[in-house]
Amino acid sequence: MSTDKGFELLKEYERSTDPIPPFNVCKHLCKVSYDRIQIALFFAIFQDDGVRSVLEDITKIYQENYLHATTFNQTGDRKFLPLVMYRHNLIKRQKRCALAYLANRLFRLKRLRWHVGPILPPEIKACINEPESVWFNKYSKILAEYMASIHDGYGLNLTNDIKPPKSLYIEVRCLTDYGKFELENGEIVLLKKNSQHYLPKLQCEQLIRQGILQHIT
Repeated sequence: MSTDKGFELLKEYERSTDPIPPFNVCKHLCKVSYDRIQIALFFAIFQDDGVRSVLEDITKIYQENYLHATTFNQTGDRKFLPLVMYRHNLIKRQKRCALAYLANRLFRLKRLRWHVGPILPPEIKACINEPESVWFNKYSKILAEYMASIHDGYGLNLTNDIKPPKSLYIEVRCLTDYGKFELENGEIVLLKKNSQHYLPKLQCEQLIRQGILQHIT
């Protein structure tokens, strides 16, 4: 009998310390019909072949179950009925685990939009597939349109100050050679690696989220 590969996939995902685990771009479609239930899962092969392994497992269980289910429908012999039902429920469990895995990836992408901004860093962008990239761009557009509509069209950036600020200005250290950074008052600040600055928190918060600046506490 099959192992619980769907649950193993979820556990591996939760153990990952990456913002989002790697995602390869090769796409497949798996469709299984069983007892009036259709499982249609659009997915991409992960670098660890996790989702592909789950769907191959579903296909294997279905094939094992097909002959016994057909025999029961034709003859009414209930000898294999408990095994048929067990396999049927196992298919549904594996499906739920795969869908939970994909949904949690989207939840992480949603959090990244709030903490990183509308443009994902290259190292994160390389870990998502095309459908996830499309979803992220649509979500980012909807969020931007909503924030622009607040306060009679004046707009309000809800991604700033997710935590209440203790001060309007903060001390930051530049972690890379970023170059010139213009403040709202027109002042130009040269952000060089290891340089320290005292800047308005609201204006440099995005750079902090992108890993360009570090808040010195």
